[in-house]
Order: sequence, then structure tokens, then C-alpha cells
Amino acid sequence: MNIVLLGAPGAGKGTQGQRLVEEFGFAHISTGDMLRAAVKANSELGQKAKSYMDAGQLVPDELIIDLVKERISQPDAAEGSMLDGFPRNIAQAEALDAALAEMGRELDGALLVDVAADVIVSRLSSRRTCRACGFTGSDKHEVCPRCGGEMYQRDDDKPETIKNRLDVYESQTAPLVSYYKEQGKLWAVDGDRPVDEVYADVKKALSL
Repeated sequence: MNIVLLGAPGAGKGTQGQRLVEEFGFAHISTGDMLRAAVKANSELGQKAKSYMDAGQLVPDELIIDLVKERISQPDAAEGSMLDGFPRNIAQAEALDAALAEMGRELDGALLVDVAADVIVSRLSSRRTCRACGFTGSDKHEVCPRCGGEMYQRDDDKPETIKNRLDVYESQTAPLVSYYKEQGKLWAVDGDRPVDEVYADVKKALSL
């Protein structure tokens, strides 16, 4: 099974994706991880990507797509892959469909972890992180329960920053929901519930 994970920042798709990887062994394909791995391996694609990253530029779609094609052709992805962070727009989605078709595969569907924007703002803006050990908690934690360190609010967890991230998601990535819905390949689950309940619906949606 080949699936795409969709959801706004803070919707919890990463948590659900990790559980699918642990239980079913999907190859978890994250574009961020792939870029870092390609650069570290000093591959031809990695060298090209590094030149853009060093210049502070976005890595072009064509290069990201080549990295994805290289990754999904590896043995561990033969039985199934889960794409996280890709595609980010319609052009990338169309390129992914074409790349899979070339390999004699197809995308089974896109899993959307759906959470209202105001819930995400509230959820992320209450998040606190330990300066000492990196533990992630909430504003209920005055000190870190793990090491006793200072808990603070990261800049990207402040309401104004979160709203900016959501605006970017809505303009660039949200149209993918319509794209996959029109293909009859969209599974949506309500992410505004306890993690275990959401995961039970995820497995049901994917018939796992």
C-alpha cells in the first residue's frame, strides 16, 4: 500500500504515521529526512540539493521528485510506503502519480488527519519545551517532569507564527484534499480526539 499523509501543522499526522510504521512496517518517506540523508551520503542528488540549501533556496520540485523516485525504488518500500511532507502542491502530486505509474505502481490514497484551525492554534500555543532535555509538554508544566529543567515556548509555537504556518498550508497544501477527493482516494479522520481513538479510525479507514 502506498499512501500520502495530509494534515495541517499540529494536526497529529506525524504521531499517527509513526504508529503505522511501528505496527505495519511501512517505509516512512519524509522529504526532510531524505534530503538530509542524500546530503550526508554525498550522492549526486544530494550534492545538487545541498547547493540550493546552502544558498537558502527551496529545493526545486524536479529534484525532490527525483529523490522520492529514488527512495520508493528501494527494497524496503516494495511492499508499501508512506509519504510524509510530499506532495506539498498539485504539481508535485501529479508528478508523483506519473512516477509511480512508470514503476508499475499507483497511490492507494491520501490520509487526512483533519483538525480545525482554532483547535490547532490552541493546541500548539499551549505547547512548552524543556531547554535542558527537549521534553515536550504543555503550559501545565512549570518545570520539566523529566529533568526539572526550564520549560519555555518556542517561537514557532507562538499564536502569530502558527497562524502564518496555517495560512501557508491553506494556500499551498490544502488544495491536495480536493485533488485526492476528486480521484476518490481521500480518507479523512477527525484528529480532534484522543490519540488512540484517532489511530483506531486511521486503521479502519485504511482497512488494516
